[in-house]
Amino acid sequence: QVRLVEAGGGAVQAGGSLRLSCAASGSIFNLNVMGWYRQAPGKQRELVARITSGGTTTYADSVKGRFTISKDNAKNTMYLQMNSLKPEDTAVYYCNAIQHIYNYWGQGTHVTVSS
Repeated sequence: QVRLVEAGGGAVQAGGSLRLSCAASGSIFNLNVMGWYRQAPGKQRELVARITSGGTTTYADSVKGRFTISKDNAKNTMYLQMNSLKPEDTAVYYCNAIQHIYNYWGQGTHVTVSS
């Protein structure tokens, strides 16, 4: 079992920045991919960014150039640095980890961007 705990959400004005963190605990060996997803009210959950165990990153087109995903293996923590935030970035952000055939989710953290 893997437990994921997000932190760092909040309210910010457009153009501002936030950094989300996702702390992983439990049986965290061989986490193949970790990522951030978000779900806005009335919309489906969508991929924001992900990072493989080898460090390869992928971003949604809507956040390229503004968001940066990273991880600190020593701290078992993944981050999402969000800059130049827009009102359309408002959503609940979820941490995700894939380990073999298992898919784990955090509880989510709210991000609200006001115009």
